[in-house]
Amino acid sequence: MDFTLPEEVLALRDTIRRFVERELDPISEQVEEEDRIPDGVAAKMADMGLFGLAIPEEYGGQGLPVVAQCVANEELSRTNACFRTRIGTNNGIGSMAILIGGSEELKRKYLPEMAAGRLIGSFALTEPNAGSDASRLQTTAELKGDKYVINGVKHFITNGDIAGVHTVMAITDKSKGPKGISAFAVEKGFPGVSVGTIEKKMGLRGSHTVELVFEDCEVPRENLLGREGEGFKIAMKVLDKGRLTMAACALGAIEKLIALSTEQAKTRVTFGEPIAKRQAIQWMLVDMAISAYAIRHATYHAAWKLDRGERVTKEAAMVKVFATEAANKAADSAVQIHGGMGYMKGTAVERYYRDLRLMRIYEGTSEILRMIIAREMIA
Repeated sequence: MDFTLPEEVLALRDTIRRFVERELDPISEQVEEEDRIPDGVAAKMADMGLFGLAIPEEYGGQGLPVVAQCVANEELSRTNACFRTRIGTNNGIGSMAILIGGSEELKRKYLPEMAAGRLIGSFALTEPNAGSDASRLQTTAELKGDKYVINGVKHFITNGDIAGVHTVMAITDKSKGPKGISAFAVEKGFPGVSVGTIEKKMGLRGSHTVELVFEDCEVPRENLLGREGEGFKIAMKVLDKGRLTMAACALGAIEKLIALSTEQAKTRVTFGEPIAKRQAIQWMLVDMAISAYAIRHATYHAAWKLDRGERVTKEAAMVKVFATEAANKAADSAVQIHGGMGYMKGTAVERYYRDLRLMRIYEGTSEILRMIIAREMIA
């Protein structure tokens, strides 16, 4: 078995790593304080083609295999999570439903703009009473003539305030449960779409999470993604890949936490010697390293399988659970190793501690993913 990454993927890794070190990491705390990514930095990310990593070349993107996308996400997660989140939605939940279910006309209309970073996408599934349980969706879409009329409220929508197009899940046949859910590409300029509350979160500052309101929103019939009733199936396909890239993000975060904590352990002196000499500290570092090693192999093996066209629902769920829970443990250890300074605002480990907590919730909570894994095992 050959675990060597191709030269072009290694070159991509090195390019993104330099960009993170030179352009993104130095402004991480500025972004944290201002709660926004500077326009100039977003433009640089677009110039590098980062918004089109997953979008096929025929639609203006790079069309990278999933393994390479995981490499990119791993590197982008070595700094403030908001940068990767802005990029990640366009390469995942923001564009993949259009790629999977959109007509050729819709793909030509939206995907090149998304790949160029001129159009940001969002994924509007979650509602106040429906998230993990999609059968409780209340947003409706009723066909009237040549348009669907959408009514409802979505919340916790990443990039919803800056997105130019939303993938919206809505009920077209309530009697069919999840099989009555359909997906639509809804432009922000369509009459009846508005941004409601911008949520105040524990972490992930610089990436906004909002409420979207649809009031008699008219959507052209041709903006239906797939056929009526295929929305839930499309959403699950989108999330399988997203869970792999989430695991890669957790890996990148753990690696950065290892670097920060190792440096702290070597330089922090107590009772006449560095705390790195203490076995308690060594074991925390070792556990972090063990997690990173295991996550790397599990994530990239699952990504390799997906690139081969294999179904990876169980594997994607497993690596997402394992990686995100390990990342949270690593962040806790990093704060402990840094002591009181690790609890202070303005330190990277404090930011990681808050930002990583969300990873066990979005794109499938750990509890729901364990249910999926169990179902796959006993099916």
